[in-house]
Amino acid sequence: MDNSPMENFFGIMKKEMYYGIVYRSFEELKQAVIKYIFYYNNELIKAKLTGMSPVEYRIHTSQLAA
Repeated sequence: MDNSPMENFFGIMKKEMYYGIVYRSFEELKQAVIKYIFYYNNELIKAKLTGMSPVEYRIHTSQLAA
């Protein structure tokens, strides 16, 4: 149960930015992962999060709790 959110994230990440792409170096792969994580947290709109990115949703819900 604890691992399932991370397993889901890594499955999505591999499907969207890894499979079918050849990275020429570890540094190139590392930069792609960093860019993808930024995209996922700040730009990707999630229906489960009422149309917000994960960061927007966290900010929104923390303001409601305050």
